Amino acid sequence: MNVTMLLDMAADGFGDRIVTGRSEGGLSPVRLRELAAGGARAVREAGADAIVYLAVNGPAFPVALFAAALAGVPLVPVNYRLGAGQLDALLANHPRALGIAAPEQSEALRGAGLPVLSPERWLETAAATGHGTDGPVGPDAPAESEAPAVVIYTSGTTSAPKGVVLRHHHLVSYVFGTVEFAGAGPDETALVSVPPYHIAAVSNVLSNLYAGRRTLTLEQFTPQGWLDLVREERVTNAMVVPTMLARIMDTDGLDRTVPSLRALAYGGARMPVRVIGTALGEWPHVDFVNAYGLTETSSTISVLGPAEHRAAVASGDPAVRARLGSAGLPVPGVELEIRDDAGAPVGAGGAGQIWVRGEQVSGEYAGQGSATDERGFFPTRDRGRLDHDGYLFVEGRIDDTIIRGAENIAPAEIEDVLLRHPAVLDAVVVGVPDEEWGQRIEAVVVPRDGSRVAAGELRTAVRDALRGSRTPDRITYWPELPRTPTGKLIRRNIVAALSGEDRPAVG
Repeated sequence: MNVTMLLDMAADGFGDRIVTGRSEGGLSPVRLRELAAGGARAVREAGADAIVYLAVNGPAFPVALFAAALAGVPLVPVNYRLGAGQLDALLANHPRALGIAAPEQSEALRGAGLPVLSPERWLETAAATGHGTDGPVGPDAPAESEAPAVVIYTSGTTSAPKGVVLRHHHLVSYVFGTVEFAGAGPDETALVSVPPYHIAAVSNVLSNLYAGRRTLTLEQFTPQGWLDLVREERVTNAMVVPTMLARIMDTDGLDRTVPSLRALAYGGARMPVRVIGTALGEWPHVDFVNAYGLTETSSTISVLGPAEHRAAVASGDPAVRARLGSAGLPVPGVELEIRDDAGAPVGAGGAGQIWVRGEQVSGEYAGQGSATDERGFFPTRDRGRLDHDGYLFVEGRIDDTIIRGAENIAPAEIEDVLLRHPAVLDAVVVGVPDEEWGQRIEAVVVPRDGSRVAAGELRTAVRDALRGSRTPDRITYWPELPRTPTGKLIRRNIVAALSGEDRPAVG
């Protein structure tokens, strides 16, 4: 199985239907296949063993993905927001790559000794060498099923970035297990608002192409820009990270009418229940999907579907209502286990580390090998629990767990209480080193514009909802929280600031 098989099926099945880009001037799967073949020739002529992609999302990205597959080399999408030191360290891992970079990033690639094309020049080169392509596989046979298709570096929010190796069979297994071929109508358009170095960018290219749905990308997110593009391009399906949906719902004065929108998927970080509840009320005609997954699992491994969203809102059963904060049920072909610190399985309701197994699961890091155990299960490093009906509740990273005295405390449960307060726009809870307790609980709160709330009031809310040992020792107000472009909190920066700051404590 090779990802080019998905492109061949789309080209044979959808012909001239636009599947990438704007409705005017976009690419059909036939043209995408021609450009990919041309790009593969350019890769071989350069003697490259990878394509490093250091630019924003756009038509050049899917061409690079399939050109790499045809050339038998991996695509390496790299975070264009990295500092010089981090970027140099990553590029050192790919000394024979062909680079595709925007002008502002091209010097870094040249400094690493790589040949560089701009996204525009890359498309021109692919077009010039792609004429006369005959047959579905381009100039040569594509890479084998076991060959690396992409290498995606983790965000490095808790440690140095690691290169996750996703082989062709992992990505194809994910698509086959979650998407129906030709399941989308010719009028359907998916808007993707994540950068190309995120696994969702890769999975959306493949899954929407396989379904026959046009994929449109938004390079720079703003709430108004997102809404305008949805209306202008009659977007039917969209994918956002929680901070994006929060900004759309919380920004005053926006016209939020989106008559064309039928489905909205969210993931990449925890979604506050308040935000998704507001969105369900604002857009009752939209099917909401919460997708939980990791780079190491080729994207989604569990889903909370539209019917479950609506049932959670309408139900009087607290257990059913609580599922609005869950990541749903495993997708077909995926098995989940919750294990304690000793590695023993935990029963329903018990918390521990989430382990996952399935054909789409890689769990492999470049230069480090596989992190899966002898049974093929991968440790996600996420803490969670399964309820009695198998719904998965993700409580955050294992590394984020606060150990206060002898008690393990998940920051997520405290954050959920804080985020339910009407005066709180955003919140994070972390453990800060403490001589007496090992760690003390500290919260940082971002108030809504013009709102004021006393720290004592917030601590009382936590104490009433949970118990005294989970009440923050200190609450501080910040104007915003540090997050990655995909919405993940950079907790190590928060801990560092709280540990070293000399500003007066709030409460």
